[in-house]
Amino acid sequence: MANKERNHAFDLLCGICIIRMITLHVTGMCGHGGDDWWKDIMYWTFYFMSFFFFKAGYFNKTVSGNSKQYCIDKFKRLMIPYFVWGIIGCVVYFSFMPFLIHRYHHPVEPITWNHIWTTSYFWGNSPCWFLFSFFTAYIAMHFIEKVRGLHWLVLLFPFISYWMYTLGNPIWMSLNNVFMGIFFFFLGRIWHWALARLRRRNTFAISCALVAIFMVLNVLFHGEYTMSTNTWSGNPFMLVVNTAIALCGLSGMLLSLHIQRVPVINYIGQHSMVYFVLHYPLLIFYRFVHLSFGRSIFGRWDDLILLLVFIFAVCTWLVPYIEAVPWLSGRFKSGQNKQPDKTTRE
Repeated sequence: MANKERNHAFDLLCGICIIRMITLHVTGMCGHGGDDWWKDIMYWTFYFMSFFFFKAGYFNKTVSGNSKQYCIDKFKRLMIPYFVWGIIGCVVYFSFMPFLIHRYHHPVEPITWNHIWTTSYFWGNSPCWFLFSFFTAYIAMHFIEKVRGLHWLVLLFPFISYWMYTLGNPIWMSLNNVFMGIFFFFLGRIWHWALARLRRRNTFAISCALVAIFMVLNVLFHGEYTMSTNTWSGNPFMLVVNTAIALCGLSGMLLSLHIQRVPVINYIGQHSMVYFVLHYPLLIFYRFVHLSFGRSIFGRWDDLILLLVFIFAVCTWLVPYIEAVPWLSGRFKSGQNKQPDKTTRE
C-alpha cells in the first residue's frame, strides 16, 4: 500500500471530518442540533472524531526514539497551539462580557472556576480539548512502546474508558477520553500493518465487507461515543466494534481505490489544523456580536447558512498566514526525524 504521493484518501476523510465538525458546532449554536436531519447525519458519522487518532496511528511508523526529543517535538506541535489558540479564544470570549453584562445584567453562559481544572476546554475555543488529549495520547503511546509487549494492554483501554464514564468521568482536564484515543491510535497502526500485506483487490473486498457489516450492525446495535466528553450510549462492546470496523472499512476502501484529489474537501483536510483551531473563535465572535445588539441567532436558518459561509471563507483565506507562523499552526521543524519516510509522511 506504500505510495510516494500524498495520500488523497486520508485527506478526503479528514476534510469530511472537519466539515462535519464545524457544521456540528454551527448547528448546535443555531439551535438545530436536535433536528431530525442532523440526527440522521450523526447516526452514521458518530465515529468521525475518533478518525483523527486512527489516522495518527496509521501514519506513525514508530513512536519510539529519544524520549526527551519526542516529548519536546509533540509539545511544540500540539501544546503550543493549544495554549495560544486557547488564549485567543478567551480574549474573544471575555472581550464581549462587558457589553453582554450591560445588556443582560449577567453572563450569557455560566462561568465557574472548576471549569479550569476539570476540563481542558477554553472559554471561546472549547474544541481545543482535542489538542490536549491528542498530545497526552502520543506521549502515553510512546512510553507504552518502551516496554516490550505492553502495547497489547491497549486492547483493554475501551473497557477502562467505559468504566471512567460509569464513574462520572473523574479524571481532570477531560482526559477520560485518552484511553479510547490510544486504542484508536493503536488500531490505526495495526490496520497499516495489515494493509501492507494485502493486495489492492483483497483490500477493497475486505474493506467493502467491513463497511457493509458496519451498516447492518449500526442499525441493529446502534450506539454513539462522544469523544470530547467520553460519553457512551448503547451497547458499549458493539459500539467499539462498530467504530473500529467503520474506520478500517472506510479508510481501506478509499485507499484501495487510489482516488484522485477532490477540490475544496481535500484542501480542507490537508490544512485541517487551521480550520480546527480557528473556527470556534469565529463562531463565538459572530454569536456575541449579534447578542451585543440584542439579537439571538438561535433557531435562525439564515444565520446558520451565513455562519458556515463566514467560517469556511475566513479560515480558507487565513490558511497560508497561520501556517507560516509555527506557534499558531504547530508546524515546527522536527528535530526527531531529519529525513522522514516519504511513504508514510502526509
